[in-house]
Amino acid sequence: MSDRSSTYLSFGKVLRGKFRPRLTRSARSEEGEARNGRLQVFLSSFWASIGGVFGGHSNEDREEGTEIEEVLDLEMASRAVVVPEQPRGVLGLKYWQMHKQQQRKTSSARQDSEEFFFFCSSIFFSVDKPLAENVNILVGKDGAAKAKAIIPKKEPVVIKPKNEAVTVISSDEEESQKNGRKIKEAILSKKPSKTLTAILTARSKAACGLTKKPKDLTVDIDAADVDDELAAVEYIEDMYKFYKLTEEDGRVHDYMDSQPEINSKMRAILVDWLIEVHKKFELMPESLYLTINIVDRFLSVKNVPRRELQLVGISSMLIACKYEEIWAPEVSDFIAISDNAYVREQVLLMEKAILGKLEWYLTVPTPYVFLVRYIKASVPKDHEMQNMTFFYAELGLMNYSTIIEHSPSKLSASAVYAARCTLNKSPLWTETLKHYTGYSEDQLVECAKMLVGFHSGAAENKLKAICRKYSNPERGAVAMFPPARSLLPVCIS
Repeated sequence: MSDRSSTYLSFGKVLRGKFRPRLTRSARSEEGEARNGRLQVFLSSFWASIGGVFGGHSNEDREEGTEIEEVLDLEMASRAVVVPEQPRGVLGLKYWQMHKQQQRKTSSARQDSEEFFFFCSSIFFSVDKPLAENVNILVGKDGAAKAKAIIPKKEPVVIKPKNEAVTVISSDEEESQKNGRKIKEAILSKKPSKTLTAILTARSKAACGLTKKPKDLTVDIDAADVDDELAAVEYIEDMYKFYKLTEEDGRVHDYMDSQPEINSKMRAILVDWLIEVHKKFELMPESLYLTINIVDRFLSVKNVPRRELQLVGISSMLIACKYEEIWAPEVSDFIAISDNAYVREQVLLMEKAILGKLEWYLTVPTPYVFLVRYIKASVPKDHEMQNMTFFYAELGLMNYSTIIEHSPSKLSASAVYAARCTLNKSPLWTETLKHYTGYSEDQLVECAKMLVGFHSGAAENKLKAICRKYSNPERGAVAMFPPARSLLPVCIS
């Protein structure tokens, strides 16, 4: 080896000795003990800081932590990094590069250890507070890092009240339901207070001795139909008041004097035949009552020849079926049942003429409208009572004098009264019937006597359609019952 190479080699050794001198065994052991001491100091300060966070700090712990911080600061300050000058020469440059690479590795390992320390601190210290409040990292001008553990101050303990008022925000729908429930409970719990008028009336009755009079019992016939929407319980009373006011619009005056070719006997024959047709087609009861109403109203405004009286009857029933029935008979059915006495064109022309004269006014309160209500008021209601009432009502429809002298509501109430007399119901006329019909017993006796008289003469009458209809066991054979003797005229010999 030449002198020049030995010179560069010795320079390299010197250069390497500046940064990392070779130590003897005893020096290495001393350096290891120093490192162990620094590690113990670091761990002591670390666990002391943790104990301060979780267990609180006493004065002795604070003094010991201060001493540990001073030792750690001195130890970290002794590790000052001296940046050597850049060596010259090939070997010097090579050793310089090796030194820089080793320095980068050392700094990287140190940075990793510092990040690990910060990570552990963030776990053991308060997570809610930022890391800078737990550990301060101070970097000096000489590049040495200093770690200083901060012991957080104890925060005053705030005792929360055990029972706190909780406000629940509910929806508008829930609030409305709650308010409605409260109002309903308040209404139900409120005791009815007597007015001054009620008090004065009660005192007047007491003074006159009327308080001991038994109260009339009126049965609420609609109580059982409250849940039935088709019964229209809320409006039924108003509806029947309206029917009573408008029933005069559907009534007819005595028109037989204005008909040159028709008399009351011919009308009775037509009605008897229409009852047979109604039964043959199995139509609704409403259709029969509306048919007879249309016939009478048309005959009261139009002169009809005798040969067209049956045509008026089948055309009127065709109109009524179109109004009341779901499946109305066809025109050909009425032509066939009239033994082809008329053709299709004649039926349609008569239908048009009837609707024109009546001005299409078909919604009228017929006796059937009142019969349904009054039979319901005749409690207890049974099928025998119902069939007997309809029997008397149809007898009244067939007789011209009955429909001329009495209104539909009075005819219906009289049919109920005559049926109760025939079936020996007691009492014959109740307060419930008086309330719902609006008629007293005295007002119905005259009409009821006419109906019972028709019943007594039915066996001798040539028109048998009604008797055959109600002699059927399906209708209780009510036509076979003896008429009420209390309403029959007394024969004086």
